[in-house]
Amino acid sequence: MIAAVSITACGSHGIEGRWIEPVPGIEGQVQGINLEKGGKASSINMATLQYENWERQDDRLILSGKSIGNHVTIPFSDTLTIVNLSDKNLSLKRGDLTIDYIRE
Repeated sequence: MIAAVSITACGSHGIEGRWIEPVPGIEGQVQGINLEKGGKASSINMATLQYENWERQDDRLILSGKSIGNHVTIPFSDTLTIVNLSDKNLSLKRGDLTIDYIRE
């Protein structure tokens, strides 16, 4: 059990911005999330996962949108823990999965 979550000072940029990570298994490609002011979100290079909105609640980031696949569109809401946030880095955790993004 994690006793405390460490969040690095966010500086003047906050969490808004274009956050990218390498696409697993595809060298030279990136994917990620664009978090805009006002809670609007969009996906970066992810056609089947379309982010639409985001909300921050303390150390949690809640992303919502649509998952598209096999002629079926399913709305989703995903809650992730913010493990690290700085001007250049964002680490999110859900269960055993940690995603490390860099600001584009």
